[in-house]
Amino acid sequence: MTIKLVCIGKTDKKELEALISVYSNRLQHYVKFETEIIPDLKKVKNLDENQQKTKEGELILSGIQNSDFVVLLDEKGKQFSSEDFSEYLQKRMNTGLKQLVFVIGGPYGFSEEVYQRANSKISLSKMTFSHQMVRLFFTEQVYRAFTILKNEPYHHR
Repeated sequence: MTIKLVCIGKTDKKELEALISVYSNRLQHYVKFETEIIPDLKKVKNLDENQQKTKEGELILSGIQNSDFVVLLDEKGKQFSSEDFSEYLQKRMNTGLKQLVFVIGGPYGFSEEVYQRANSKISLSKMTFSHQMVRLFFTEQVYRAFTILKNEPYHHR
């Protein structure tokens, strides 16, 4: 199975990029992990929030296959403990999925079309984080989930 993280816009902080890279590289030990960065939209001054969400949504959906299981990282999604998230990943893997896609939306969230395509929604916290921080937190949590599944000492119970 491949786990793919789809994000809008590049990370502009080198320090965050380096930390994300650390966990992405560690994950390769357990699973094929990919990150797809969708470039920020150009000329958004003339677009309202809904128009921007629609354009971003089209870009997000264009990279998703019919067979993909799509999970939105969304403030209204279900929250998990690290152990519960590891079980969630295990259940997805047990179904024989080819690709599990997690999506971080743009600054205004997701279009209605993206919500309709999604199979699930997850929230990392009730707090709001920058999209760049979410990438780091999410990647670390996926790594933590695999160390939990492998009963490795990274996660202290």
